[in-house]
Amino acid sequence: MDVVTSALLGHFVDIPLYNRRSSAYSLRQAARLMKVVANNSRSTVQLIEIELSKAYLHRALRCKDSDRQSIYCLANVYLAVLYYTARQYQTAIDHCTLVMRSQDHSQCSSHVVQGELLPKIDDDIDTVLGLAVFYQYVLSAALNQRQTQYVRIFTTELFGYYLHIKFLAQMSSVDDFQRYVKCIIETYCLCLCDVLVFKLLNYTVTEEQTVCRKSVVLIEKCGRHVTSETGVNTSELVQELLQQSAVERLTTFRHLCRRNFGSISMIVTTDFEALYGYKRGDYDQCLRLSTENAKVLVQRKYLDDISTFSEFIQLFDDDIVSLKALTLIVKPKPTNSHDTSISQLTVSLYLMTQCQLKLRHSLTSLSRTLDYIEFVQRNMPDTRTLEYLTLNLASRKIVMYTKSILQNH
Repeated sequence: MDVVTSALLGHFVDIPLYNRRSSAYSLRQAARLMKVVANNSRSTVQLIEIELSKAYLHRALRCKDSDRQSIYCLANVYLAVLYYTARQYQTAIDHCTLVMRSQDHSQCSSHVVQGELLPKIDDDIDTVLGLAVFYQYVLSAALNQRQTQYVRIFTTELFGYYLHIKFLAQMSSVDDFQRYVKCIIETYCLCLCDVLVFKLLNYTVTEEQTVCRKSVVLIEKCGRHVTSETGVNTSELVQELLQQSAVERLTTFRHLCRRNFGSISMIVTTDFEALYGYKRGDYDQCLRLSTENAKVLVQRKYLDDISTFSEFIQLFDDDIVSLKALTLIVKPKPTNSHDTSISQLTVSLYLMTQCQLKLRHSLTSLSRTLDYIEFVQRNMPDTRTLEYLTLNLASRKIVMYTKSILQNH
């Protein structure tokens, strides 16, 4: 191994035999080879270098000297990276698991993951290392500050957690992510790259909504600490979860109202779900629920309302908020409930209109919705100003859209 490695590296260092058997020596040899691997394109020679690196790391783990414990996690992390590069994914995950199961990480702090030794893993790691280099340049060149600590490094234990979650993708468990967050919180001194990879991982999880339950754990258990220590902003996710929880409770409230008062008033139970679906951009679901509700409500005389108080206004879109603001300008102090609420039927018709426009439904479909709106307007009391404006807005949107289509044709 030493002879082949010397040939690949282009130099030979005469080291006593007893030193060659040490874990530290094996780790250094693996690091030299990995640095060459990281800078070379994929070839047969690179595959040989990868296999030699893995052999040195395995030999380092087999050594029984005093350094073995301190390099245990680092060697397993490097092995995980190399096996992943060689597309041996399960073995890579197994080595990450060994790092996560290690009981004592007190000696790991003497060794860190060197970014320059890492081969291509994914775009996130490349992005983080690029940002770290840029940060180092800004400090040294633009701000004339001398960087005393090399920034392209990762804390060994944290990087092991990151790789484990990244390799497993959607199959990683809530406990894995929770332990990762706990480890970040308890780390005395985080590296810049540790913070960046966590932020990228959390951003990906949030945007794709593939591991939302992990972010829930983050918020409930330790969101405040993570925000203060790493700069991760969870306020948008908190708001979304609170809205979702509120909609679930409002839907339960609708079911109770229908059970207790369904004999005297027509009450549908999915109006808040439709509103929330529209807000999330799920226009198909919103259109389906709103259409079902409108067909049930259109022939009924007594209808339930949806409040437009500030606590509920966040569920509506900007146009409804603007209409509400206009009514307050004209009449700052509402005198009755009709000034601060919209019936379930009006909301359903408005949502139907908006969803059909966004989904580009046919003019025939929009024409039927317009007929519904005009029918409701003819039978609406004059006192319901906000509702009347909302229906006028919906019909106006349909008319303008129809004209634009006809003009283009």
